[in-house]
Amino acid sequence: MLKKHVKNNVYWVGKVDWELRKFHGDEYSTHKGSTYNSYLIQEEKTVLIDTVWAPFAEEFVENLAKEIDLNKIDFIVANHGEVDHSGALPALMERIPDTPIYCTANAVKSLKGQYHQDWNFNVVKTGDKIDIGNGKELIFVEMAMLHWPDSMATYLTQDNILFSNDAFGQHLATEKLFNDLVDQCELFYESIKYYANILTPFSPMLRKKLDEITALNLPIDIIATSHGVIWRENPMQIVEKYAKWANDYQENQITIIYDTMWNGTKALAERIAEGIASADSEVVIKLHNLAKNDDNDMITEVFKSKTVVIGSPTICNSILHSVAGFIHLMKQLRFKGKKAAAFGCYGWSGESVKIINELMSGAGFEILGEGLRNHWNPDSDSQKAAVKFGKMIAEN
Repeated sequence: MLKKHVKNNVYWVGKVDWELRKFHGDEYSTHKGSTYNSYLIQEEKTVLIDTVWAPFAEEFVENLAKEIDLNKIDFIVANHGEVDHSGALPALMERIPDTPIYCTANAVKSLKGQYHQDWNFNVVKTGDKIDIGNGKELIFVEMAMLHWPDSMATYLTQDNILFSNDAFGQHLATEKLFNDLVDQCELFYESIKYYANILTPFSPMLRKKLDEITALNLPIDIIATSHGVIWRENPMQIVEKYAKWANDYQENQITIIYDTMWNGTKALAERIAEGIASADSEVVIKLHNLAKNDDNDMITEVFKSKTVVIGSPTICNSILHSVAGFIHLMKQLRFKGKKAAAFGCYGWSGESVKIINELMSGAGFEILGEGLRNHWNPDSDSQKAAVKFGKMIAEN
């Protein structure tokens, strides 16, 4: 950590984690690493907003102590109790045990449950304010289920900074602090991946929260997230993206996702893609072997798609566990307004298509047709049938 200037008396004091490749255990892939953003406000009162992940706790506290006398921290704001933001609290509180911590009531439960410490908690709710001197205040905004029940954001008046915690962030390791200094394609891909994999289930609540934030009529010049870059150039652009993504988002895209044993199902997938393309030259077609791709990247493609075509051969009267697990992941994310179709090869019993249809229906997808079942490897007639199946998908 090197203290970096954000605006006026606000500084970034977080950690860039270049080596991170998995997050939430092994549930989320972070190909580009991440950052854990902590912020220091030095007005008449000194305020620390969030900390960093536990593996970097000692480093964080030592480096912070080089920047300021820790005893001069007047209070800490814990926007969210998850360990990637609160992990350094135990080490920090050993040094300054009586320092007040401002957080939501649910965050008190979260922090006590994780660290088993009865720190000096001060519960806040939406609209509560704290005067930090020089005419500036911190205003708290509860952000329940974005993405934990304890989440909140903190707004700094005059400087017009929204410390948004997990909302509007992305997993992207960079030494460049601001959104206008990084590759824009990379930034927005990591942003939509973050939304698709983490926030999709909470889209209805997010729509209401965005309306609530707008109704507060707070000028926002900077959105200081807890992961990735800080939005300073047109910061509302990411809010506008979230408004679109939260509204049952889809693009003109059809994604085919399959796993295969001896390439019969793969051959069907390729012919289905051919059929879709012949029927609709405008639609974007993505074709992915699930076993050779990252689940979270595939979820991002599902998020962008209007239709998802899922394929698996039949094995042991069922489907490959890779496909079953992926459908379960889609169900968890509660996608809305999307269609699905199923296909697969079989040698003996041939239940895979029926099972995929049932699982995808249970995951909230509208099922197109009965699906495409193929006995053994597809011959020329079977491949023509797959092309026809693809045309049907494109036309619905």
